[in-house]
Amino acid sequence: MPEQSNDYRVVVFGAGGVGKSSLVLRFVKGTFRESYIPTIEDTYRQVISCDKSICTLQITDTTGSHQFPAMQRLSISKGHAFILVYSITSRQSLEELKPIYEQICQIKGDVESIPIMLVGNKNDENQNREVDSSEGEAMAKKWKCAFMETSAKLNHNVKELFQELLNLEKRRTVSLQIDGKKSKQQKRKEKLKGKCVLM
Repeated sequence: MPEQSNDYRVVVFGAGGVGKSSLVLRFVKGTFRESYIPTIEDTYRQVISCDKSICTLQITDTTGSHQFPAMQRLSISKGHAFILVYSITSRQSLEELKPIYEQICQIKGDVESIPIMLVGNKNDENQNREVDSSEGEAMAKKWKCAFMETSAKLNHNVKELFQELLNLEKRRTVSLQIDGKKSKQQKRKEKLKGKCVLM
């Protein structure tokens, strides 16, 4: 399959069992699966609007294990944006993101221009929380990336997460096509683009 330049590739990283697939499936298909099935690598496609034309949001859901370093490197080198997921119920899962973030820096160079979201998933399990949201925020600040807590189970902040990630893209205008309609904000932006004022 030839690679299309109008694909916008988002790569989802995180330890096993933090809910990467659940977040992606909730976003793409609107479904949630209670059982945990380990992922090797899955790719999902969603149509989005990109620079006034339609392009494909390609979401790569990576493996949570460290058995496939070559696949990980390839995903990073091809990715345009990254979602780093940990579970708020596991401090270890946050720790496991550090080498992945370092690898993104290594391969991509300047990460300040790359959309990266640090995501604390499973915030419906507050009673088992090991990572405070302020710690997630502090880590995101240190990594110069955005931060959000989500719950794939309750569908909390899932669409917002992908929308926010696309808002971080500076080099292109990318946004979700929500039910095929453009948001009011987008319509307004496009209306203003066509007007010029002579002084």
